[in-house]
Amino acid sequence: MRVYAVVAAGGFRRYATYRVATAAGVFTNTVFGFIVAYTFTALWDERPQLGGYDLSQAVTYVWIGQALLMTTAMMGGGFENELMERIRTGDIAIDLYRPADLQLFWLASDLGRAAFHLLGRGVVPMALGALAFDLALPADPLVWVAFLCAVALGVVVSFAIRFLVALSAFWLLDGAGVAQITWLVGLFFSGMVLPLTLFPGGLGALAQVLPWSALLQIPADVLLGKHTGWGLVQAYGFQLGWAAVLLTAGRLLQSVATRRVVVQGG
Repeated sequence: MRVYAVVAAGGFRRYATYRVATAAGVFTNTVFGFIVAYTFTALWDERPQLGGYDLSQAVTYVWIGQALLMTTAMMGGGFENELMERIRTGDIAIDLYRPADLQLFWLASDLGRAAFHLLGRGVVPMALGALAFDLALPADPLVWVAFLCAVALGVVVSFAIRFLVALSAFWLLDGAGVAQITWLVGLFFSGMVLPLTLFPGGLGALAQVLPWSALLQIPADVLLGKHTGWGLVQAYGFQLGWAAVLLTAGRLLQSVATRRVVVQGG
């Protein structure tokens, strides 16, 4: 496990070197946060308690979304582009012969990336949002701990989805199309555009059982106190269930791809 801890630390340091990009990201997240927060304010002034949130909770949801946008990679931008490029060029063969599991290696790297983005691009926009708006932030530190656990599980689910997307390059050679479609779907069904509780009828029910809801909707609801007690256990169970299913699918697909590389190499 030590090697994966080193890889995670390396992933954190790697993204920490891009200071200008991080500052630009903080600025972008903050600007969009203000735009969306004022939009939500106008909407909730007309429809109080829309989706089960009061105005303060709705605005808080906006800033949570800005904090988690890059943390859970709702728009991609993590390891998947590099992995697809290594598959395309054939360098993946070297990775498969290394004494480290391919899936765990990239998961560790992605956890380091997520930790940096949570601190580097999450804390400052949230703090600025708290200065400008009356956010419904909990005073109980245990709620924050529960929130961070939900975020960590959301990152794992996000990784598992993107790992599957990246492995599609074994058969498509260029997985960019699949990646872009997945990012668009994920952005919509994660709750980044609107909370999933606002989606009507069957669409809302479907959105809340898809894996992308684990990326934002569930962590946000945990911080807003929507999941407590047994409800919190169920929320974690939902995230863990999708993580297990998707990681298993990724491992099976990895095994098939590995056999293909071995056969072609032989």
